[in-house]
Amino acid sequence: MTVRRFEVEKLHIEIHPDSQSAGRAAAECAGRYLREMARRSSQIGVVFATGTSQMEMLSHLTSLPDIPWKQIHGFHLDEYVGLPLSHPASFRRYLREQLVDRVPIGAFHEIDGNAENGERMCAEYASALRNAAPQLCLLGIGENGHLAFNDPHEAEFDDPLDMKQVYLDSNCHQQQLAEGWFSSLEEIPRSAYTLTIPTILRIPKLVITVPGMRKSEAVRRTFQDQVSTACPSTVLRSHPDATVYLDEDSASGLTPSVRWV
Repeated sequence: MTVRRFEVEKLHIEIHPDSQSAGRAAAECAGRYLREMARRSSQIGVVFATGTSQMEMLSHLTSLPDIPWKQIHGFHLDEYVGLPLSHPASFRRYLREQLVDRVPIGAFHEIDGNAENGERMCAEYASALRNAAPQLCLLGIGENGHLAFNDPHEAEFDDPLDMKQVYLDSNCHQQQLAEGWFSSLEEIPRSAYTLTIPTILRIPKLVITVPGMRKSEAVRRTFQDQVSTACPSTVLRSHPDATVYLDEDSASGLTPSVRWV
């Protein structure tokens, strides 16, 4: 099957036959950009997402040749509050296993979900992120349209904060349970630390990987709903350099009014 491409306002979209090819294409796009940035700067800030949607992409990215890992200073989008590092759902653990332990990355800044003073931790992390001025964000979209952990009831397109503590909605909890990260709803933390939407949108390039049937309704809404915090991912249509990589399953909810080439 051929790759189908189209645009919705400023947002570029590619539909690939399956999650493996979508993840590979996203990784190759990120790899090209990282090599280009390495020629311009001695340090490259990159923000990494986590979750099931990122596994294929990270597997391919960490296997690509000539990625300037030693120049990369990594950050992540979010982390649960109070979840032990030993828990399988810990995003710090995920990124150690899927990224940091696989490649010679120059530095990685973890969000401490167990910090005694969460407000101070958020301020310090946000400061480190601003100093790094990240050039690339590897991102996903939640089933409720969230970006990072900016669920609809918490999302602000003009948020004055770069990072904050948020409370997760029931749809977000259901997604985490369905993906197998927790054994029960009661086990899932009620809150998390997250980069805010303005922080994400400031990053010059976004590579967004969204595979799977469970994401099909969120994908449809991202492209076809009115831009609003009711579906936070709709704001991606305003970013000057963002590309979404879909598979046939995640694209299955798109209506015939969406045109591609």
